[in-house]
Amino acid sequence: MTNSFPEAKLRLRMSSRDAHYAGKLVDGARILNLFGDLATELTIRYDGDEGLLRAYDQVEFLVPVHSGDFIEVTGKITKVGSTSRKMIFEAYKVIASIQDHVNESACDVLNPPILVAKASGTCVVSKEKQRKSK
Repeated sequence: MTNSFPEAKLRLRMSSRDAHYAGKLVDGARILNLFGDLATELTIRYDGDEGLLRAYDQVEFLVPVHSGDFIEVTGKITKVGSTSRKMIFEAYKVIASIQDHVNESACDVLNPPILVAKASGTCVVSKEKQRKSK
């Protein structure tokens, strides 16, 4: 096994179903759900098993996310123990929905993208379930 750890990426548009608060604001739990999906993909790539997201060490929500925004979420394994996998996650707004009452379909491509949330955490994959990393 090489010392190169896997990375994963998702990009999706926040829908009106994701909006939980006034002003079409998306709750932070939606972003954490995306981080969890990346954690699952990363342990599958590294171990051949979904593993278990045990804990977040740190979570920061930096910028509001609204329905209609396109979010790109990245994750990577940074450190591997015998059963633990340390990971970091970042969520960027790459397209912003413009909250304009005149033109409700207006959007802007953000260059550079805006960091909206970041987190670090630990996943666990028991020894007997590690099919690839042995």
